Amino acid sequence: MKTRIKVCGVTSVEEALEAVNAGADALGVVFYAPSKRFVTVRKAREIATAIPPFITLVGLFVDAEESVIREVLDHVPLDLLQFHGNETDQECERWRRRYIKALRVRPGTSVEESAAAYPGACGLLLDSYRKGIPGGTGEAFDWQLIPDSLDKPVILAGGLNPENVSQAIEQVAPFAVDVSSGVENDRGKDPEKMKAFVEAVKQ
Repeated sequence: MKTRIKVCGVTSVEEALEAVNAGADALGVVFYAPSKRFVTVRKAREIATAIPPFITLVGLFVDAEESVIREVLDHVPLDLLQFHGNETDQECERWRRRYIKALRVRPGTSVEESAAAYPGACGLLLDSYRKGIPGGTGEAFDWQLIPDSLDKPVILAGGLNPENVSQAIEQVAPFAVDVSSGVENDRGKDPEKMKAFVEAVKQ
């Protein structure tokens, strides 16, 4: 089965189109103000208007106020919602949109129990844990902590890059991989790194 690729944290039309041209299946736009990859509703709409059909646009929220999510959904044609905070399944489902739930994996916690709390999710994004930071740390976690018994598609995130993603796919066999900092340079998303990442996934 083809491993899908999501490039998260695109901040401009240029980055979005470069990611698509590199071979990304999905793009993530971040509506979390503390993040350096935060985009405004206006910028997200520009990205949504510019990308070609059949590319999934994902909106990332972290314990967002209802008014924030409503404004985004009123103006940006998102295909999928991604919740990265402490939202409950009920809070995620209230928008009547397909959603994925991010779970931060660390020793001593049960991924199965965490996943069971989100029966409405269409997929689980497994990410690294760092206290106080909901994602985008560039740090990988121990993939052996992922149980084989999860009954939803797994999107593997956390510290992936062109050098380690092939090994990650071989070990975890996820439905999709999610990359952000692993394909960046000092200015943002790097076209060559994104191409290298996609090639590594294909291999």
